[in-house]
Amino acid sequence: MVGYAFMGRVHSQAWRNVTAFFDLPVAPAMRVICGRSKEDTAAAARRLGWAGAATDWRELVERDDIQIIDICTPGDTHAEIAIAALAAGKHVLCEKPLANTVEEATRMAEAAAASTAKSMVAFNYRRVPAVALAQQLVAGGRLGEIRHVRAQYLQDWIVDPEFPLVWRLQKDKAGSGALGDIGAHIIDTAQFISGQQLVGVTGLTETFIKDRPGGRVTVDDAALFIGRMSGGAMASFEATRFASGRKNALRVELNGSLGSLSFDFEAMNELWVSYGGGGFERILVTEPDHPYVGAWWPPGHGLGYEHTFTHEIKDFLEAIATGADPSPSFADGLRVQRVLEAVEQSRGTYKEIPR
Repeated sequence: MVGYAFMGRVHSQAWRNVTAFFDLPVAPAMRVICGRSKEDTAAAARRLGWAGAATDWRELVERDDIQIIDICTPGDTHAEIAIAALAAGKHVLCEKPLANTVEEATRMAEAAAASTAKSMVAFNYRRVPAVALAQQLVAGGRLGEIRHVRAQYLQDWIVDPEFPLVWRLQKDKAGSGALGDIGAHIIDTAQFISGQQLVGVTGLTETFIKDRPGGRVTVDDAALFIGRMSGGAMASFEATRFASGRKNALRVELNGSLGSLSFDFEAMNELWVSYGGGGFERILVTEPDHPYVGAWWPPGHGLGYEHTFTHEIKDFLEAIATGADPSPSFADGLRVQRVLEAVEQSRGTYKEIPR
């Protein structure tokens, strides 16, 4: 695994725990974790359960005892690492968004298509049991014709103007701000649940605090865009890190000809559904027959954020073992990247209303 910070910690937990809860045809061995600081990476290896540590990701790609490369680094390094790993025949799991640009994502998707190895983008919210159940309900026709897709991702962790200039606020490292960091998640989640792709968008972005301790902010703080889905549904999306009081509110609502459903990650074990024009009813998604849940706790004992990554690793390992194509693929990641670029390119094209 390359990277040991936030994503490195949660991925490590998933690699450690996946075989304790799921019966899999293969079992992962956590060989080596990689980071730029020798001392910090060695400490992370001890803390997170890795057998060894390295400071050059190329060492991982060259080692014969490593079959999987897990990329948990900022977006500016994804393409180089993933393309080299795929060329070496290593399976690749890559954090989202797939890359910082469409050009990089295209090269990564092409490398994935040319490789005999498997590859997957880590859009973990697909693996929330309630989200997976929502996708099943839509695919089964329970909502009828989908007419509205509504998605938000609301956070507030950079509201304070004294919050420092971290890498996520620098375009050369992150690619974009709220749009790519959390907007990518709701794009993928909405497309996954609805079974439709975005085919056109128009958007607006804003940077509320342009200078922070450490330098100039070069990404967006918030993004809004509307679009049309491939099945004809109208769609609206909002991603912001300035929604005071909202910590991790990833929300998706679909309205169809036969019913509606609604999900909010801040109540991640619940899915709200409405059929035939009646009011919404809560489904507590903790039953053994709900997606993924049977491997965990008794009914009513909720899951958390970290479980989505365990489900992700479980699905990835099963695909490798059986020869199936993991989902979401690098091609799926490229499609999300195209949406992000289209939103950025559409900024300022709205019609101003005369005063």
